[in-house]
Amino acid sequence: MTLNDLREGSAFVVIGSNAGDDRDPLWWRNLKANPDAEVRTGTKRFRVRPREAQATERELLWDKIVARDASYAEYERRTKRRIPVVLLEPTTG
Repeated sequence: MTLNDLREGSAFVVIGSNAGDDRDPLWWRNLKANPDAEVRTGTKRFRVRPREAQATERELLWDKIVARDASYAEYERRTKRRIPVVLLEPTTG
């Protein structure tokens, strides 16, 4: 799920919260298995590849996410898993 087009540089940031379920969302499992994807925003399309944010990068993004929508903090409390923060990075070709 996107958070109103949250961006980090040229990458789109998506959150695998699955509303706090203990399983990763199917879209994230699918992207890990088949990482070539496309994002459409308005009339523009971008070829992207996913990369899961780690360590400090993830924590900084998570703080931005929760600041924009506090429901993500609740999702984090509901689950035992670490909610993936995924960067969809544009590719060429």
